[in-house]
Amino acid sequence: MDIAVDDLTGPEIARFLEEHVRQMRSITPEGSKHALDLDGLRNADTTVWSVWDGHTLVGCGAIKRLDAAHAELKSMRTRASRTGSGVASRLLEHIIAEARGMGYARLSLETGSSAFFLPARRLYEKFGFRECVPFAAYRPDPNSTFMTREL
Repeated sequence: MDIAVDDLTGPEIARFLEEHVRQMRSITPEGSKHALDLDGLRNADTTVWSVWDGHTLVGCGAIKRLDAAHAELKSMRTRASRTGSGVASRLLEHIIAEARGMGYARLSLETGSSAFFLPARRLYEKFGFRECVPFAAYRPDPNSTFMTREL
């Protein structure tokens, strides 16, 4: 597997992220949708990585700068056929190391609180994330779980 910064110009990543946003919108109540679409990720304060296995895109993830010391994990996704194969763990390990290298002291995230998101929450816990209060512009929401970790 190769992990690299993605400039978001390829058709594969565009389709992959469209699927991600479509799925998140289908399972998340209207006022609780926080997934960024392709345009939302094409921002100077956001870095996106894609994970390739040969010529197949198998995952992606991003961090968005909140301030000089704090970033938010965004758009973590693994191709459905590769769930449980280690793609997400390898990518999250890579993103944490990159965030550290960028000088961030804290990495936070918002994910869903429903059973669908339980595997994601377990992955984040495995990597040292703990539940926290809403951060940045988020507000308390029963459909959201907020997590953070020191780097």
